[in-house]
Amino acid sequence: MTLALPTTLSRARIAVEPALFDALGRLDPTSRRLAEYHLEAGGKAVRPALALLSARAVGAAEAIAVPGAVAVELVHNFSLVHDDLMDGDVERRHRPTVWAVHGAAAAVLCGDAMLALATQVLLDVGTLDAIEAARQLAAATQELIRGQHADLDFEQRRFVGVDECLAMAAGKTGALLACSAAIGAVLAGAPAAAVRALSTYGAELGLAFQLVDDLLGIWGDSATTGKPVGSDLRARKKSLPVAFALTGSGPASAALAQWLGTEGPDSDSDTARAAGLVEAAGGRAWAAEEATRRLALAESALASAALDPDAIDELVALGRFVVTRNS
Repeated sequence: MTLALPTTLSRARIAVEPALFDALGRLDPTSRRLAEYHLEAGGKAVRPALALLSARAVGAAEAIAVPGAVAVELVHNFSLVHDDLMDGDVERRHRPTVWAVHGAAAAVLCGDAMLALATQVLLDVGTLDAIEAARQLAAATQELIRGQHADLDFEQRRFVGVDECLAMAAGKTGALLACSAAIGAVLAGAPAAAVRALSTYGAELGLAFQLVDDLLGIWGDSATTGKPVGSDLRARKKSLPVAFALTGSGPASAALAQWLGTEGPDSDSDTARAAGLVEAAGGRAWAAEEATRRLALAESALASAALDPDAIDELVALGRFVVTRNS
């Protein structure tokens, strides 16, 4: 099995970044400047890598997936620019966020511009397959927004069920990863069975991704994650580890529920205590185990269709990176 994951991700960056920044040239000067500022901070390029691998998985050249890779990366970054504003996060990847530098209104418009550009990039391909890819990307974006609405709503509630939280994550994170993992195959005109297998892989990987992201949001090292320690807890986010911890009947669950009902402000010791309560109530262990289970489901989906073995190897390696990453 090929486990040279940095090569997979760096290959995606090399293939996609020139097209991505070239596409930004279509924006108005202000939106372009803000989008370039945000994108220059870099990223893991997981979604573009999935898009390229999905084309290879169905026997097509990776080049056919580049517009899809650009489109999903634009949608992802539209969501990040807006997410930073909604969460009040002033740093991302160790740099000031767009809204923190340029204001809330400018950040909203920058995100909107990237979202519109994503559709334009796909439609400019000019094929029926590209129209289908744009339709699927629009549906994934609607799901992403639904999930984000639910995430914000959960902050105002004392209790959120685990199933509700998983449904939120399936929209907020899973939908775009599912689209990313299939869009190259769609652009290549692949059979429906292959597209379904790749989409299911991405959806399950998305839940694993969100579970790990939630773990890092509580226990991650800020020097690595680029986000303040305990930011999710300070925001009273009902992340997956928290939602599971609240289902318990022990003293840690009760104390956590009581703390979540307070409004702060929170000291570092307050958030450290809350993190300890989540762990004592089983939230940390459950989230790690569930991420591993979801990854296994993702890998099983790849075996359900006739896909290129080398591409499957890289998709499996990419999934395992997601579950073991520290940022």
